[in-house]
Amino acid sequence: MVRARYRGLDGLRAIAVGLVLVYHLFPGLLPGGFLGVDVFFAISGFLITSLLLSEWSASGRIRLADFWRRRARRLLPALGLVLVTVSTAALVVGGDVLVGIGRQIAGAALFVSNWTSIAAGSDYFAKDAPELFRNTWSLGIEEQFYLVLPLLALVLMRLPGRAGRIGRPILFGALGLTSAVLMLTGSFAGWEPSRLYFGSDTHSFGLFLGAALACIVHRGAREGSAPDRALRQWPLWAAAIAGFVVLAVLSLTLREGSPESFRGGIQLATVAALAVIWAITRPGMSLAPHLDARPMRWVGERSYGIYLWHWPLLLLAQAVLGAWASSGIGWLATGLGVLALTLVLSQLSYRYVEQPVRRLGLMRSLRRLVQLGRGDRRQRGIALSLFAVLAISVPASIGAVVTAPQITTAEAAIERGRVLLEAAERQAAEQQPQETPVDAGPRLPSGEQLTAIGDSVMLASSPELAARFPGISIDAEVSRGLSVGVGLAQEQLANGSLRYALIVGLGTNGPIDEADLDALRAAAGPRPLILVSAHAERDWIPGVNALLAQYAASHRGVVLAEWDAAITPHPEMLAGDGIHPEPSGGELYASAIQDALAKLLTPGESVGYVGPRR
Repeated sequence: MVRARYRGLDGLRAIAVGLVLVYHLFPGLLPGGFLGVDVFFAISGFLITSLLLSEWSASGRIRLADFWRRRARRLLPALGLVLVTVSTAALVVGGDVLVGIGRQIAGAALFVSNWTSIAAGSDYFAKDAPELFRNTWSLGIEEQFYLVLPLLALVLMRLPGRAGRIGRPILFGALGLTSAVLMLTGSFAGWEPSRLYFGSDTHSFGLFLGAALACIVHRGAREGSAPDRALRQWPLWAAAIAGFVVLAVLSLTLREGSPESFRGGIQLATVAALAVIWAITRPGMSLAPHLDARPMRWVGERSYGIYLWHWPLLLLAQAVLGAWASSGIGWLATGLGVLALTLVLSQLSYRYVEQPVRRLGLMRSLRRLVQLGRGDRRQRGIALSLFAVLAISVPASIGAVVTAPQITTAEAAIERGRVLLEAAERQAAEQQPQETPVDAGPRLPSGEQLTAIGDSVMLASSPELAARFPGISIDAEVSRGLSVGVGLAQEQLANGSLRYALIVGLGTNGPIDEADLDALRAAAGPRPLILVSAHAERDWIPGVNALLAQYAASHRGVVLAEWDAAITPHPEMLAGDGIHPEPSGGELYASAIQDALAKLLTPGESVGYVGPRR
């Protein structure tokens, strides 16, 4: 079989995995670094289709079994090693990193983790759900593409002459365009961001468009092709530079999970990646050797292992190091440490697992491993190390699945809040309703005078809020944003249930804008409005808190409850995700709101705690 060989693609792989590494290991530096996966998709679609076209050109056939065997040899060894070793480490670390590990292992091993994540309601963009193998979603999409691609290619190759040459890129291009449009329309239709991101139907356009590009440019084997003349280089350089500039701008500016990312951002990044691929793979393109410089090629050849290792290692490090991992120096040290360990493990995996299996197959590799055990001291050490890893990690992985807790500490905190809140609501429903005066006077408002609307942080804190302010009306729910809160406030205003003071804690789940705050203030009318600051390791939190503080400072009757400032020095009062409060954190949440209510009083008035009667 003639194998397609394109210079420059290893360097482009290195750039792609570099984007992903910075995005995950050093949050905030490249908000759009997740686009590195889309560069991978474009490369994979182009390269795998080129290999199939080369095979057809050389032999007039495509051997499906051989194709799938090669893909299995390429993907399974490194994946299997990561699954068992990381699961063993997770068993040692324990806690939240074990939650859902059985589902994750099954999804990754069967290359359907994108769909199992959708079914489980996983959020790719959430930093508070420690799913060790969440990054295998992209392998699922790629492997599902590899199942379909050779079957389509086999049919299309049989089209004669011009019909085949035109039909192949048209069909692949149409499938890619359909997927891209589906992502866009799904966003406008209100589909969940993670559904759009994980779905094979909505996120395979890079693979299919890469395949279409391969069909357009394919002319048989690439090795030995005569270089283009210098005069023909400038369009290639223009396309490559334009593609790199677009990728750089998007990586620096595109927000994760944002509407703009699904409504053209990811699609544009894919087009940019295809432009670069087209340019650097043309015969004689002078940029390609620079991209394939030795360090870039080293990273590119190991990019698959680097991608697999870095994410679970990061989560394990964060679980071990706790709050220090997100502190100033801890943030940098953790990222650099995980990066170094990722490179070391990727090299070991590449040299002693991936390459032998890729060249020899699984059974021959195992026989060779046994033979190494009879060799010199170094060879025996390699063989014994690999056998020890398997002997320990396989049963430990089973133990990790069996002993995994059902829910995370964050989910437990939220569920605790939900149960106690529902009990309080049932108790309140059994009591006679009391009218609340519109003018509460100079004293701190009581619970019967307070309406609270919030997200899961408020929900987890609701038992402490209810104890501090008996009779308070709390409407809190998971993954709620400010725009939803505006609608709830307007609804309560319309039905007359909105009380004397309105407390709103809705900054955790996404950026906010001043228009929503204006609408919220309009719904509150003459009522005091208490805005609760947000606390989470998420890119938008500093902007949310800055806007809340500025808005409260510039509008009469609006005050800020400084939850972020109160909880930051006390990470031990939060669940494992570093966001949702434990009971002690709930007390701080209630205290922050009480302090904000005190600011409403006339200066000089006595402020006493108005709690439940004893």
